Amino acid sequence: MESEAVILSLAALAQSTRLEVFRLLVKHEPGGLQAGDIARQLAVPHNTMSSHLGILSRAGLVRSLRQGRSIIYRADLARFREVATFLLKDCCGGHPTVCAPLMEDLIPCCPPKEPADG
Repeated sequence: MESEAVILSLAALAQSTRLEVFRLLVKHEPGGLQAGDIARQLAVPHNTMSSHLGILSRAGLVRSLRQGRSIIYRADLARFREVATFLLKDCCGGHPTVCAPLMEDLIPCCPPKEPADG
């Protein structure tokens, strides 16, 4: 990933409403949300929400998919993973204990699923 793409993504998230939009869409993966639902949940006017979604889309952090007459917005988690990986790729500088607390913080949000009893 190029530095300019990371800067564009971080700039898109460096505004409170857009950060809230992205976090809301992450919570609603994999189904996503319609723009109107996002606007209502965050109490943002529809035209303002459209602008925020456009900025997030141009940064590659949000994808849209037309379903009939609706447009569903989803967080692009693969893109966000690329941004995070770019930022953290060399974080430990050969000392894994430096990054261990970060990894421990991430594990509780996505615990491994228990195998289903067959």
